Amino acid sequence: MYFYQSIFNSMCTVSTLFQRCKPGIPKKYLLPVAALFWTFAGGMLLVRGFSILKFNFRLRLPEETASILAGIIFYRFMFSKISLKHINRIQRIQPERPCIFSFFNARSYILMTIMITAGITLRLSGIVPVEYLALFYIAMGTPLLISALRFYSYTFRDMRKQGAQSTSASQ
Repeated sequence: MYFYQSIFNSMCTVSTLFQRCKPGIPKKYLLPVAALFWTFAGGMLLVRGFSILKFNFRLRLPEETASILAGIIFYRFMFSKISLKHINRIQRIQPERPCIFSFFNARSYILMTIMITAGITLRLSGIVPVEYLALFYIAMGTPLLISALRFYSYTFRDMRKQGAQSTSASQ
């Protein structure tokens, strides 16, 4: 019995240590953190894509426009649902000081890791010509950046709601 009790106590100690070391932030900051994360990812892909085209190839307006339109379509049919799902999940998170990284769930982190790894592998392998990879970066950066705008929109909406609630509570 003592053996099981000592295992339980050590597990509780580890759990307590994890809770103390967890980078928790007030829940109201999760949406802006997510917005910054999506802005960084989308902005990085767009800058990389346009930079590759600008410095290595002549700028081709039809291809760039097609990439941006593909990104908008990709946002409309996929990323709009994904971003709304994350926004709703963040708004429903129960602890008042969740982990700063909880703006994504585990599945999203796994998917993001796979996509980043695939992108780096494609770039380093040379299988896909750099010009096409640049257009792909633009097509992927566009929905990420639009999703970031959605996160900002919900952030400002929540800030206005909290301001209105605090104003009505003080009256």
